[in-house]
Amino acid sequence: MPEGHTIHRLAQDYARFAGRPLQVTSPQGKFADAAALLTGAPLTRTEAHGKHLFLGFGGERWIHIHLGLFGKVAFGDAPAPPPTDTVRLRLADPTAYVDLRGPTTCALITDVEKQAVHARLGPDPLRADADPRRAYARVSRSRTTIAALLMDQKVIAGVGNVYRAEVLFRHGIDPYRAGRTVTPAEWDAIWADLVALMRDGVRANRIDTVRPQHTPEAMGRAPRVDDHGGEVYVYRRTHQPCHLCGDAVRTAGLAARNLFWCPTCQKN
Repeated sequence: MPEGHTIHRLAQDYARFAGRPLQVTSPQGKFADAAALLTGAPLTRTEAHGKHLFLGFGGERWIHIHLGLFGKVAFGDAPAPPPTDTVRLRLADPTAYVDLRGPTTCALITDVEKQAVHARLGPDPLRADADPRRAYARVSRSRTTIAALLMDQKVIAGVGNVYRAEVLFRHGIDPYRAGRTVTPAEWDAIWADLVALMRDGVRANRIDTVRPQHTPEAMGRAPRVDDHGGEVYVYRRTHQPCHLCGDAVRTAGLAARNLFWCPTCQKN
């Protein structure tokens, strides 16, 4: 499932269509009625909150998109090719088009319904309106592990498995610590790091979490080879040596996802 930086990047990419009347279609048919209401209208605004994308069409009309596990977005230049029947939503203008396939959610919602989505999400490190104190208020009261809390979108929105594993490693924090044992100073450091890392992810459109002194060039090691891409410390590096201490990276299931950590470096 894409992490929050990907959705914010998509919001920027969709914004290229803003201000021009769009042809809105649903070749698959599942969004056809809503598409018929929107076609000919201009895109007025794009917005992301965590893993949720919103495309505004004025008049309090929003397309709400959640990619889920299988959703894909593809941009292309005009003329657009004939769409396949797997395209849930196509936006097109005389210069470009964008296709959405396989999302968990693609729905036309009102502004009130959009606000209800925001209300159930935690603060997003990539949003200007994010309040890290609201997230810490929940973390500091919880017996749940900090690793699980970071993945709870009601606590903090947009953090996925990669950022969760990497930020805990970068701060030497045992992923099995209860949230209520995390100090305010530790939380402030985690939050600030997530803001910086995720902003870098939006710019580069990939996740890189290793510090300059730990890059392949600096350490004289081979670059990472993985479909995920990006240089990381522990994510999907099970049994490989830690870049810092040489101990084997471990993995275990936690909250229906694989957790990755270094037992030597993460003892705090």
